[in-house]
Amino acid sequence: MTAIYHLQPAKAPLLVSVPHAGTGVPRNIMRRLAPSARCLPDTDWHVDELWAGAIELGAGMLAARHSRYVIDLNRSPDDQPLYEGAGTGLVPMETFDGQPVYIGGAEPTAAEIDQRRQAYWQPYHDALRAELERIRSKHGYALLLDAHSIRDHVPRLFDGRLPHLNLGSNDGASASAGLISLAVDQLREWAGFTRVLDGRFRGGYITRHYGRPAEAIHALQFEMAQSVYMSGSLPERDDARLEKARSLVNAFLERLMAWSPGHE
Repeated sequence: MTAIYHLQPAKAPLLVSVPHAGTGVPRNIMRRLAPSARCLPDTDWHVDELWAGAIELGAGMLAARHSRYVIDLNRSPDDQPLYEGAGTGLVPMETFDGQPVYIGGAEPTAAEIDQRRQAYWQPYHDALRAELERIRSKHGYALLLDAHSIRDHVPRLFDGRLPHLNLGSNDGASASAGLISLAVDQLREWAGFTRVLDGRFRGGYITRHYGRPAEAIHALQFEMAQSVYMSGSLPERDDARLEKARSLVNAFLERLMAWSPGHE
């Protein structure tokens, strides 16, 4: 069985969470997927590689190994919607393009969804919670960066083209105002890329649930358009773009790690 996640414990006060880059799908699920879903088109391709410099800088990383089609780790366990309009659930039944994830009649039952919640969702969140608490206990505070990517153009989910860099702070509720301002300023240095704060992606369940500045845990979501670091033929990687993006990501991480609540 594929491991549920990989955790590299943090030395610094920052943990990077990567819930959607996994591609593992158990056989009993894969054989029930519709043809349009078997290539896992909604994967956050290569995001674990993109943010891997976090480990070299002393930050921690928690990366899921299974596909979001098994279960979406960035959704509420009670499957409450995150945004108005079209979206995907705890166990997605449609792709981002509105195609069925499962062959007709092979959709998971409520009992199976509950089993997946216990087998996949809960261990990831137990590890996330424990690592944040360990970091906070050691440093007095903890920073959480939830890292994602998505195609630039997904008409079912948003109009037009997505900005290249999408920072989410749950409308300022998940992190200190000083940290949010620092992060936005750093993104302004990414020449040639568009950016937005709390646009279409204000932060999913992870950012909203764990980001509690009053309790010394500050969380941000970073949703990057895949054209920043990939070619147009998904999931084909573009090594030159990926390396350029990695250097920008590392500079962003260094700025976050230089921040502390007492130096705003």
